[in-house]
Amino acid sequence: VMLYMKGPPAAPQCGFSATVVGALKQHGADFSSVNILDYPEVREGIKKYSQWPTIPQLYVDGEFVGGCDIITSMDESGELKELLDGGEEKKE
Repeated sequence: VMLYMKGPPAAPQCGFSATVVGALKQHGADFSSVNILDYPEVREGIKKYSQWPTIPQLYVDGEFVGGCDIITSMDESGELKELLDGGEEKKE
């Protein structure tokens, strides 16, 4: 599980990143992160790679899952917990 975000998980530098970190921590997810503010080339590259214009971006098993709105929606529906618990049938 990899989160591309603004700031480190202990001190997110935007509300959207803080929301996603909170959701991951709530489920006890073991995740790594990249502070894109320290790496402008990664910031632009990840947007092109995912074809998603905003940060944060969450990846599970190397696949783009979504940004804050999608993660929040998945959290509310229970899908995020399933995905983090290894429910590999998520990708459509």
